Amino acid sequence: MRKTIVLSINSSWNLVNFRSNLIARLLSEGFDIVAISPNDAHVTALAALGVRHVPIDVDPKGVSPVGDLTLALQYWRILRRLQPVAFLGWTIKPNVYGSLAAHVLGIPVINNISGLGTAFIKVNLLTRIVRRLYRTALSRSTTVFFQNREDRDLFVGQRLVPAAITKLLPGSGIDLAQFKPAAVSANPEHQPLVFLMVARLLRDKGVIEFVEAARIVRTTHPDVEFHLLGFLDVENRTAISRSEVERWEAEGVVRYLGAASDVRPHLARATAVVLPSYREGMPRSLLEAAAMARPLIATDVPGCTEIARAGENAILCRVRDAESLAEAMLSMVSLTHAEREEMGARGRAIAEREFDVSVVEARYLDAIARAGISITDSDV
Repeated sequence: MRKTIVLSINSSWNLVNFRSNLIARLLSEGFDIVAISPNDAHVTALAALGVRHVPIDVDPKGVSPVGDLTLALQYWRILRRLQPVAFLGWTIKPNVYGSLAAHVLGIPVINNISGLGTAFIKVNLLTRIVRRLYRTALSRSTTVFFQNREDRDLFVGQRLVPAAITKLLPGSGIDLAQFKPAAVSANPEHQPLVFLMVARLLRDKGVIEFVEAARIVRTTHPDVEFHLLGFLDVENRTAISRSEVERWEAEGVVRYLGAASDVRPHLARATAVVLPSYREGMPRSLLEAAAMARPLIATDVPGCTEIARAGENAILCRVRDAESLAEAMLSMVSLTHAEREEMGARGRAIAEREFDVSVVEARYLDAIARAGISITDSDV
């Protein structure tokens, strides 16, 4: 009988876009894969990957104790029925309530802390609640993955997780065959320079600073273009409204590209990819851009500096500082095309050396083995 592994996250889209390589590897090792996640437009894509889907109601911004207790009970009922050999969780609520339910049922848990989010950027009552929940949920896990050392050190230092069960991951990894350098267009020196920001449109991602920096740069370089690519109307306390974006477009300061299932054409057209985020786990947009040999501009904060390295493939700026970001953009503008190409090539080399998706797959298989689950017998 094939063994079942459960993956749970607050968005089916996330599994399809960022975990498909891991899913394929687990399936190839003989496991059945079940995804516990909300119903969204990507559920059919999960089925195409060979994943069975079980819907669950996860409100990412909900803080109702009754709602969270209901969520925990949902997880307990689903996991009791499925009896998986392991529960793999991402994002806060699956990591907390899914893990707690799995612990009660004696199911080994492997967590991935892919970023600390708004709750850890501002220290308040919510932060204290989230910390206490994490401390309870992670204490009995077999492995807790972090995507940068700063986040791991913070959790260990605040006794939210035992140091012995923590491991580092290079984000979700990158498929280097899928994300590869694009052909250089003819006469690149005569093409307009394009600064592209790829992110969910949240204030904590630095969207406001990106727009303010664009205004500054365009006073002396009116031909430079600034593009925003990412989801609008997301369920987050720091979300940018559609009306704000429409005002920026009417002003002519930025161009909003919407959301895209395939970001590669946009990355290929970018002169540099920008992420002025306040804090990250391992920013996927910068990793994809580096793999495609695009130079980077990012804030000097945990997560971003894992892949955006000053003096190598990136120019760094201060966090929450539009003027510093504008200075970094102007520095990028001042470089020759050949110098920017050299920066991009160094980023590709970093991606090849440290962030190949096979590294992530191997570390998950190792974590599964450490949980006492035999991989070689998974198809028996």
